[in-house]
Amino acid sequence: MKNVSILGCGWLGEKLAVDFIKKGYKVKGSTTSEEKLQELRSVNITPYLVDISKKSIEQEFLDADVLIIAITSKEVENFKWLIASIEKSNITKVIFISSTSVYPSLNKEMIEEDETVDSPLVEIENLFRNNNNFQTTIIRFAGLFGGNRQPGNWFTNRKIPHPKGYVNMIHREDCIAIIQEIIEQNVFGEILNACSNHHPTREAFYVNARKSLGKTIPEFDDSKPLVYKIIDSEKLQKALNYQFKHNDLLSI
Repeated sequence: MKNVSILGCGWLGEKLAVDFIKKGYKVKGSTTSEEKLQELRSVNITPYLVDISKKSIEQEFLDADVLIIAITSKEVENFKWLIASIEKSNITKVIFISSTSVYPSLNKEMIEEDETVDSPLVEIENLFRNNNNFQTTIIRFAGLFGGNRQPGNWFTNRKIPHPKGYVNMIHREDCIAIIQEIIEQNVFGEILNACSNHHPTREAFYVNARKSLGKTIPEFDDSKPLVYKIIDSEKLQKALNYQFKHNDLLSI
């Protein structure tokens, strides 16, 4: 499967596309901005203007072995339209980028079989899970960092809540490697949590993140009852025989 389309060439999608191209893949990538078409073209991504909110997509963009969906939209009706468009194409494999925000904070480890919150994202996940026209693997990524997403720049104007809770994070380099392994190992029809095994407290993590940028130590708010979740990625690691590249969140 060397022909990939990436719906959403943003912070993750563009870097993913560039890495695929280095490995010999043919990559089509989408943006909603006409201004970005030339940027994608300059790194050898075949660019397309796609906006599912406008029900606008070229069927040629969907001429691929695998479609990777990496957009932030949570509009269920737009995804129903997208799925109908996929059904008219020759795509048989889909990777849908989701989030561990689907899990409630129950002060325990959360695995893929655990309950999820009632949300548009879960509804969209289910649209893909229940579709028999193609196989979908859903990746539930934890908090994303890397590149210009530096945790030391977060919470700049307010106190950080729940300092004794735990962080669930994953570096962009791990995100890219995991997506590639799913395709190369043909692991489809799954739901996979993707999160570093390291879960320092929020206090330790954000103090370290600020220090790493030479910034002042953040303030914390522990006035509310502690709530947290710890994302378990054992299923992914076993399915892909995967070891995280960034598994020490205090060394960022």
